[in-house]
Amino acid sequence: MNIVISNLAGVPIYEQIREQIKNAIFSGELTEGALLPSIRQLAKDLKISVITTMRAYSDLEREGFVVNIQGKGCYVRPQNPELLREGKLREIEDGLSAAIAAARLIKLSKKELTDMWTLLLEDIPEDGKNE
Repeated sequence: MNIVISNLAGVPIYEQIREQIKNAIFSGELTEGALLPSIRQLAKDLKISVITTMRAYSDLEREGFVVNIQGKGCYVRPQNPELLREGKLREIEDGLSAAIAAARLIKLSKKELTDMWTLLLEDIPEDGKNE
């Protein structure tokens, strides 16, 4: 797993780390029982504060994605695929709601928004499976 952080992203570094680890779990890159890098090692690799990595791992543990075993490390917890799907569906709904709100702000017509949506959907296969 490769974590990339950006100081220009406008998103706190701990959130960038948390989201990238969650995405790796969602995609199957990180599977149940996988050992994450130690807090200190990740901080060293990313050249950031240990406190920042600790915050990301704490948030992941609170959200149920990882478990921290004192003295052994932080491991990916078993995930319920349906709960993962529901979480992603909620994120999609939030994103779509934000897009609609932005469209309303600039008085974008339903047709213009639909055309934009259709154009963006061209990259998604009909069966929903990644190629």
